[in-house]
Amino acid sequence: MSVNVSTLPNGLRVITDRMDSVETVALGAWVSVGTRHETAEVNGISHLLEHMAFKGTARRTAQAIAEEMDNVGGHLNAYTSRDHTAYFAKVLKDDAALATDVIADILLNSTMDPDELEREKQVIVQEISQVNDTPDDIIFDQFQLKAYPDQPMGWPVLGSEKLVRSVTSAQLKAYLHEHYAASDTVVAASGNIDHDAFVKTVEAAFTGYRDTAAIKTVSSIYKGGEYREERDLEQVHLVLGFPGVPYNDDDYYNIGALSVLMGEGMSSRLFQEIREKRGLAYSVFSSTQSFADTGLFTIYTGTAPDEVQKLIPVLCEEIRKAAGTITPEETKRAKAQIKSGLLMSLESPSNRCSQRARQLVVYGRPLNAPELIERVETIDTASIRAAAHRIFSGVPTLAAIGPLGALPPLAEIRHKIQ
Repeated sequence: MSVNVSTLPNGLRVITDRMDSVETVALGAWVSVGTRHETAEVNGISHLLEHMAFKGTARRTAQAIAEEMDNVGGHLNAYTSRDHTAYFAKVLKDDAALATDVIADILLNSTMDPDELEREKQVIVQEISQVNDTPDDIIFDQFQLKAYPDQPMGWPVLGSEKLVRSVTSAQLKAYLHEHYAASDTVVAASGNIDHDAFVKTVEAAFTGYRDTAAIKTVSSIYKGGEYREERDLEQVHLVLGFPGVPYNDDDYYNIGALSVLMGEGMSSRLFQEIREKRGLAYSVFSSTQSFADTGLFTIYTGTAPDEVQKLIPVLCEEIRKAAGTITPEETKRAKAQIKSGLLMSLESPSNRCSQRARQLVVYGRPLNAPELIERVETIDTASIRAAAHRIFSGVPTLAAIGPLGALPPLAEIRHKIQ
């Protein structure tokens, strides 16, 4: 196994992670453009652009793109997040050049055909409707809006139906030209791949890719707040969250460990106390998100309306006591789970490919497994307790959907926690 990085003359970075024991290659382009780089007038355009990239280029129709990948048994996909967009594929090792060419083609030569655009708008409107009809999905968008009000970090990735329907083919082309560039793109590959040969393939495929783009990143300022929506549902869905940390923060791994022991897995505190011991909820979990300049720590649960009055005190008590009661045994278990997750992910070319790309974007260099494990090993009980105090002392954000008559106001919940 070996990791190599090259930078092409136009600024495009190429990283490979060789795995001789597999017969496949996972590869893709990670572009540092997402929802947080949009303006309010075109919120959702990054996601719409990602969809339209597959709808035809100057060289390939939408059907040809699908058929070329299907003909070799490959898989092609993409996603949009708040800080980046990824286009990726998995193919047999002999088809890596084809997959690279297809991805380069959709980034450099997409036509944004108006007829295709109108059809795809309808698809995305259906996607938005599906999310809106799914409380445990839309609750996180509403949480984000309250955590980061009136700023791009808080806006939904999908945008709104009105905004999506208003975007024109000309706007998509302009957005692609203005935001997508080599200096803000990483092309990564993991699997049975030769670095030098792949670099030549990438350089040829991405000929003509714009060198630089004027991407405007608006700083994110966590503020917190409360969102409540009365709906006639069988459950109350709620997310309670706090300001987290950026990627490069010293507490990054401590807060990851805190999330593990609070609400990730069947042995976690919230799962044991809320579900196993009291039967107050089927689903309860915690999670963390980190970005270049901010982060979030969130707890989600869904419960029956008549259980809310019992659940909230238990949830608040578990949060309140965390900083003073985390044990060495829990610390050991959290570290073991983080390490196993890191090492198990290394067995998948797709996981390694995305990890390498994100490492290059976030840290400017690849991080090897021993270095990552060393960072995990610095975690101890005192550092997790300190991280818990830091996180749970922050201004909370609450989002809730369902029959909310028994849900106390955020001020009361905060008082129970802090």
